[in-house]
Amino acid sequence: MTSSPRTGARPRASGRRLLPADPLLRRLVLMGLVNSVGDGLFVTVNVLFFTRSIGLTPTSVALGLTVAGVCGVFSGVPMGRLADRVGSKRLLLVVGPLEAAAVLGYAFVHSFAAFVVLTCAATALSRGGTAVRSALIARALPAEGQVRSRALLRSVMNAGLVVGSGGAVLALQADSYTGYVTMMVLDALSFLGVTVLLAGLPVSATTAGATAATGADDRRGPRTALRDRRYLLVTALHAVLELQLAVLTVGLPLWIVLGTGAPAAMVAAVNVVNCLLVVVFQVRASRGVTDVPSAARACERGALLLAGGCLVYAAAQYGPAWAAAGALLVGALVHTLGELLTSAGGWTLSLDLADPRSHGEYQGVFMSGQAAAHVIGPLVITLTAVDHGAVGWVVLAGVFALAGPALTAAARGAGPGAGTAPGPAVRVG
Repeated sequence: MTSSPRTGARPRASGRRLLPADPLLRRLVLMGLVNSVGDGLFVTVNVLFFTRSIGLTPTSVALGLTVAGVCGVFSGVPMGRLADRVGSKRLLLVVGPLEAAAVLGYAFVHSFAAFVVLTCAATALSRGGTAVRSALIARALPAEGQVRSRALLRSVMNAGLVVGSGGAVLALQADSYTGYVTMMVLDALSFLGVTVLLAGLPVSATTAGATAATGADDRRGPRTALRDRRYLLVTALHAVLELQLAVLTVGLPLWIVLGTGAPAAMVAAVNVVNCLLVVVFQVRASRGVTDVPSAARACERGALLLAGGCLVYAAAQYGPAWAAAGALLVGALVHTLGELLTSAGGWTLSLDLADPRSHGEYQGVFMSGQAAAHVIGPLVITLTAVDHGAVGWVVLAGVFALAGPALTAAARGAGPGAGTAPGPAVRVG
């Protein structure tokens, strides 16, 4: 990770502050909050808008979203490379307004073809923008506080999603074209608000630190992420752990309704438990994750917890409704603890194994791995846990249990700053 002379940029606030004291991190937190509130508004209503207002069938929406997800997988690397050339901040100042325009464009969609084209464009911008933002954070924040800062940002993101989802309830109640479009307008405004905050982001002070960290005397060029076998293997194995998202969003809702005697309300209860735990404990879970070995160990422990969560979910098939509900809540707790650890470990691995002169490209590769897991995740979970019940959950548990140690083995031998190689100055803004 890139070092910086900014020693005060820690995700810590005084008792009288709700936001971090460091101005750079404080602005990043505000950007993340505004963006996630807008995301919460849009994600809560988008499927209903596509089906009830535009008139698309659920199958058409699912197909369009799948195609868009594939587009998102392939957008991270080119956008990351572009960020390495022109600067992350400069690129994001363009991406933000484009994302706003894409969201507003849904109000004018009246055919499946137009829906697919627009959704592909919006998803490519979103996935690519995520990689560029990750590269910006990698270059702007000091190495020693990087993981805790990202943990704070993720906590804020989840809090914003909860707020946005709650705000969208009014649109769901109205169930009208006007109500849904209003949510999209607010989401578009959130992108513009983030762009305004980004324009004032004080990144210039960190450029010198990044340059000093990489050095300017070595004649070797930056490594290429797509030829970095260790990085690709770590990315692939961490993507396996990212299947946990599909477990939470696809597998559990269907399992609760179709495979257990628990009430359907448990779907919401499990989601609330997950969101609250991430908001409250993500920063704490990042403690001790300071280098590649500790990050790999965190991922391995998290993978075992994910496996344990799957086994507890399987047990919810047996017994009365109250026992099933209890098992689901315990499973959600264990699952979320695993998610917290694998997230913290993944951030460090994605940064410390990267060449700091090519953070955009490396983050693009890592985010593409996550995006691929999110695309194929629903299919994997359906073919295992949903279709085969308890046996499928045991299979998933085995997949997670094997992926954790494999990731540790892949990262073995890479010490702190393993990805660091001297070279020319990087582009931050």
